[in-house]
Parts: sequence; structure tokens; C-alpha cells
Amino acid sequence: MTKKRNTIKQLINELCSKEVAFKKLDEIAIVDKGKQLNKELLFESGKFPVLNGGINPSGYWDEYNFDKNKIAISQGGASAGFVNFVPTKFWAGAHCYVVLPNEDIVINRYLYFYLKSKQETIQNSKLGAGIPGLNKKAIEQLLIPIPPLIIQDEIVKILDDFTQLEAELEAELEARKKQYEYYRDELLTFDDGVERKPLGKVAKFLRGTAITAKDTTEGDIPVVANAPKSIYFHGESNRSGETIVVARSGAYCGLVSFWEQPIFLTDAFSVYLETSSLKAKFIYYFLKKQQKAIHLMKKGYGVPHVQVKDFESYSVPVPSLAEQERIVAILDKFDALVNDISTGLPAELNARRKQYEYYREKLLTFREKEYANQS
Repeated sequence: MTKKRNTIKQLINELCSKEVAFKKLDEIAIVDKGKQLNKELLFESGKFPVLNGGINPSGYWDEYNFDKNKIAISQGGASAGFVNFVPTKFWAGAHCYVVLPNEDIVINRYLYFYLKSKQETIQNSKLGAGIPGLNKKAIEQLLIPIPPLIIQDEIVKILDDFTQLEAELEAELEARKKQYEYYRDELLTFDDGVERKPLGKVAKFLRGTAITAKDTTEGDIPVVANAPKSIYFHGESNRSGETIVVARSGAYCGLVSFWEQPIFLTDAFSVYLETSSLKAKFIYYFLKKQQKAIHLMKKGYGVPHVQVKDFESYSVPVPSLAEQERIVAILDKFDALVNDISTGLPAELNARRKQYEYYREKLLTFREKEYANQS
């Protein structure tokens, strides 16, 4: 790693500090646009992904209109301005721009890294209130630093190394998550000898209190609603201690979460155990094991919701307290390893991403020659 750091330092101090010419994107590349493809023709899986304005493929098709290793930029919708590098052949839809560089001037992968570093700027240039869109001219007018090809190549090698390391960590984290889910399911599977009770017999369910951002007072109490994280903060709480929360409505309807700090609960309900024979954290892990099934309990078409009455009849196991504590201790360690951003793999991955972004910014920052003097 020392050698790599020396290489980065050398690039920054000796190469990237020099003045280079900046050229408009349309001087060094063609910004092409995809073609409309009827979404009814798309498959859930197939030969070639179809990119059409989103971060992920909108489907698959048996034909492609662009070869592999291309820069794609979403043109319309919530993801307008998202910059992607497509390693496979693909079909670019009508809401997808494809950037085709003149590689005698700029290396394809270098241009991708630079455009990715400017993704926020590109996204902020989108227009339209209903369905925002990105104007082609806004992309074509972007100024791109053009150092010598040998420097571009060195920058690409460094950033590709970081990208590869990040991908390896993501793969390891995904493998650990699957391992965690396997052991969680094994630990929370009980035979017929373990007593079971309806959740409604051992717990009570309390709805949150309606509140809006403008109604909050200054403070650091998380406001918990129907999302994985707090939506804002408040000066007072309406729940404290160990709290099991179930999102009541919306896109995350049925999401189960656990809080060990004071919170202000709004568009969700909490589960309070009314028996000393069950631990709150154990019930949380048991419900989390059933998360997919709980999501399927939602009702309604416009804004889906889950109902308390559906949980009252939910059967939960009641093993001994010692067994519950043993299971919770094991799962706490697994959970921290795969989910806690302050420890384990998530912390390492987060640190690598910050390091990558830092060096990307440094490596792609050049002093600009006067544009009027460029030939």
C-alpha cells in the first residue's frame, strides 16, 4: 500500500498540479441518445440490460444498440444526471445519454471518472417540475480537464484499484449478510416443544403521534416514521428504552426496526411486551426474520399500510430466557459485523469510499489554462 500512496502523492504533487487545457465535452466526445423501446416488450431477464432513465436496468431485451464499456447518463426522471459505466452490451432507451469520447484526446475510463466526480453538478442542471429532465446542451458544455494521455492512464489505474477494492469489500459484505441471515434463521427456528403465543397476548401496540417538520422543536431526538432511518429530529420523545417499531404505511410499509434510545414515533406503531418471559430484542430478531412475509401483509393500492390486528394473531415462540439471551448475543455480533457503520465491514467499506472520493477529487483537480488561448 505504501507504493500506491507514493504513486498517488507523486501524481498529485508533480503531475496534477500543472496547468492543463480544458475542453467542452462536445469538443472531445459525442453525446448520443438512446432509442425508445416499448416497455411491454421488456423481459425480467435476458441477454442485454435496458437503461432508460434509472439507476438500475428497467428490463432486458434480446438486442443492443451500444457495445460494452460505455458511459451512460440518465436523462429523465428522479435519477436524471446519474452517471454510470456499463461494462456489457446494452440497449440505451430514450431517456439515456451515451457519451462516446474521442480516445485520441481522452481515455474513456478517465472521462467516466471525471463525469462521475461531477455527478452532483450534472444532476443540479436538470429542468422540469413534474418529471425532471436533463438537457443535452447542459452536458455538452461541461468543461473537462485534458492532461496528457499518459497521466490520464495513470489516474485510471489508481482509481480502478480503489474501485476494485471497494467491489471486493462489497462482495465480502454481501456474503457475510447471507451468512448472517442463514444463522439467524437457524437460531430462530424452533421445534414443536417450544411454547408459542399470539403476539397480541403478550404485547400491546401503540400508534405514533402525528407531527410535521415545521412542528418540531430544536433537539436531537430522532423522529421515526415509515423509513429505515429517522426523517428529522425533535426536542422531545414519546418512546424510550428498547422499542420495536413497525412502519405503518408507505414504500417501507411493514419495516421492522429496533431502537435503544429515546425517539419520537409518528407514522408507525411500537410493540411493547407485557410479559417478563420474552425479551424485546429477541422478538425484534424473530420479526426481522419474518420481514418479507410482514411486507406482504400490506393492504391498499395508493398508499399501502399494515394493520395492528394482523400482528395480534402473529405466533411467536417463547423459549427460556437463557436461550433468548444466548440467541440475542450471537445475533448482535453478526448484526454489528454486517450493519453497524461504526464497526466491522461497513465501517471499513465506508472508510474506503471516503478515501476513494478524496483521492479521486485530488487526482482530477487541475489548474486550467486560459480557455481563449487553447487551439
